[in-house]
Amino acid sequence: MTKKSIANLLPPREEAARYLENAKQILSEKAGKKDDLYADVKYVKMAAGTAYSAALLILDEYLKQKEGLKFIKPKSIEDYTSRVRKYDKKLLRLLVDVYDELHIIGYYHGTRSVNTIQLGLENVRQMLTYI
Repeated sequence: MTKKSIANLLPPREEAARYLENAKQILSEKAGKKDDLYADVKYVKMAAGTAYSAALLILDEYLKQKEGLKFIKPKSIEDYTSRVRKYDKKLLRLLVDVYDELHIIGYYHGTRSVNTIQLGLENVRQMLTYI
């Protein structure tokens, strides 16, 4: 079996944890840090996108567990937030924070702030406890 086919066999929690670990690895090996700022925004954006993907995997699994056969994959952040709101307010707050820290500030704007990205990664780690 190839690495790709092995990854597809992982349970959702382990797959999301793998994405999160990949994001941390990208930051530590490629982004470079100096004075609490990342040196290479390209790799910060890549890591932020990978970590945000982990959050979406977590949310998909969480909603599958809650909705069962009625589950349909959300198509927008608004869909995710409205559906998560029905079940857990703390997870909703984590989702909103991760969306801002990793997707908007990290991925789209390409922040160099170590603190912002690390906070986003920690919030994704907390989200893992929900599945």
